[in-house]
Amino acid sequence: MKNFGKTIKIFLVDGEPNGRMTCELSNWTGKALKIPRKKIKESSDRPELENTGIYILFGKSDKSENKELAYIGEAEGIYKRLNQHLSAKDFWNEALVFVSKDENLNKAHIKYLESRLHEIALKVNRYDLENGNLPPRSSISESDKAEMEEFLENIRLLVNSLGYKIFEELRKAQTTQEEVNNTFYINSVRGANAKGQMTNEGFVVLKDSEIANSITNSFPENLVKFRQSLIDDNIIVEVNNKLVLRKDHLFSSPSAAAAVVMGRSANGLTEWKLNDGRPLKAVESNS
Repeated sequence: MKNFGKTIKIFLVDGEPNGRMTCELSNWTGKALKIPRKKIKESSDRPELENTGIYILFGKSDKSENKELAYIGEAEGIYKRLNQHLSAKDFWNEALVFVSKDENLNKAHIKYLESRLHEIALKVNRYDLENGNLPPRSSISESDKAEMEEFLENIRLLVNSLGYKIFEELRKAQTTQEEVNNTFYINSVRGANAKGQMTNEGFVVLKDSEIANSITNSFPENLVKFRQSLIDDNIIVEVNNKLVLRKDHLFSSPSAAAAVVMGRSANGLTEWKLNDGRPLKAVESNS
């Protein structure tokens, strides 16, 4: 299905990029507000925050160096609920709020949206979730469900556009041929046997890739610590005396990915190769 261009209108409420902002999509009845934690108290004059809606709190996880933390919630009075979270939860530093401009969201709608967003975030598994349990999904009519699914897709679009990848899959669905043309391999000493793909965000090493069992003496200290953090977070696990990537993992560059996989300093542009032997560097330069 073809994707069409969309227009996002962003208004900087405080006239600064790190302050409050409102976001709207053309031809959408919804509206998003991004609010830093320290700006919650002074947002009592925002009429949108008196509405029924969905909110997501974003912050750092103290359990993992490789994930951030989020909480997905709903409320019939957003401002009151956010104020409650100021004293109840200290991990978060920004809130994203989603309401309907025509005030057409009711309690059943937001319970449905909360449950679906929680479900998607768990499946994508890019953030740790502060939520204790999967929120129950309300029963709504077929027509309401269709409307909420459209509302949901616009929430996902705006959240991703604002830089939060909580609902964004690491890899898009691909045809068999696309998979072949975009899958690179490393087979090396010390047990390294991995495959990965370039994405718009960086380089993704794929689930079940085998990682070198040891590292060289010259392996840079920052990469030693990074590799160990992946082990500590159970992203790299031991299976049958091999180190294996438990799930797809995004690296900032092909070289960072190759270095972790091989246990030594590496140039990812030359180490990652297609099945036909062409290195990533040649593929990117179309040579």
